Amino acid sequence: MHLPDRRLAAGPDQSLAAGLAEGTVILDGGLSNQLVDQGCDLSGALWSARLLADDPRQIEAAHTAYVRAGAQVLITASYQASYQGFAHRGLPAADTSRLLRRSVELARRAASARRGRPGESTRSGHGAQRGQPEVWVAASVGPYGAMLADGSEYRGRYGLSVAELERFHRPRIESLASAAPDVLALETVPDIDEAEALLRAAEGTGVPVWLSYTVDGGRTRAGQPLGEAFALAAEEEQVIAVGVNCCTPAEASRAVPLAAESGKPVVVYPNSGESWDTAAARWSGHRTFDPERVHRWQDAGARLVGGCCRVGPGDITELAWLVRPDTKGENAR
Repeated sequence: MHLPDRRLAAGPDQSLAAGLAEGTVILDGGLSNQLVDQGCDLSGALWSARLLADDPRQIEAAHTAYVRAGAQVLITASYQASYQGFAHRGLPAADTSRLLRRSVELARRAASARRGRPGESTRSGHGAQRGQPEVWVAASVGPYGAMLADGSEYRGRYGLSVAELERFHRPRIESLASAAPDVLALETVPDIDEAEALLRAAEGTGVPVWLSYTVDGGRTRAGQPLGEAFALAAEEEQVIAVGVNCCTPAEASRAVPLAAESGKPVVVYPNSGESWDTAAARWSGHRTFDPERVHRWQDAGARLVGGCCRVGPGDITELAWLVRPDTKGENAR
């Protein structure tokens, strides 16, 4: 396995973990909704990952939109990218490895070309004042269910062992790590077994990770207690944050205090509050994402905040303006 040479990485001089110790860091929003707004067709099992091969410029443009909105972390277009998924399209493994690395490179280019950041003056800042790059890149590692493209990531329990899940995730994690992202985003994880497999697969890469579950009803999608799920990361030095994503904002608010009990900084990036109807292939319900929730998230321990599906650059701009630069909430309104 080729480990990343951190000296050659084009990212910020300061690690993301150090940034979290200084204050709250703004994530981007949903990549897919921004790509759709740019006119991209995301139909098919590869979803946004298809554009890594077909139109990478659109991905870079979407990342750039979030940088301009105030995002300090860009999550790559690799969520649904897998060796099995691209093999179904006829791509050999070597080409898939190249596309996985490309996902990191596209986000890095957008981060390096940042311009006019609306939320800059409200944050503690990690770059402009010190003349160093200020946008980190998180390589997205989606769950096994994302490869199935049938909504399985919102159920978990695929009938696979932890060892089998680890074997699925390790090659893609190694390819992403070889491109030297600042962090691996182990995200939208539906159950504890897959979380364990992902953490095992990330061992030895030399890249820190955050672990983020998708939750419902105050439990993992597989029905496990959240306290147990978050505790899995408590003693893992490689994990720099633990939390939730791709759930309703209300579920996220309930989960943040539980995640904080792990002793780790909390990452939280819910969706818009609408629900994806897999059979009808459309969104339904009402939007409940409110950037004002960020103050409660901060007070409960959140240090990485942003949005997931259907949360766009406008929402991230508002988050960037609202986030308090302190870490303990002394300046709460």
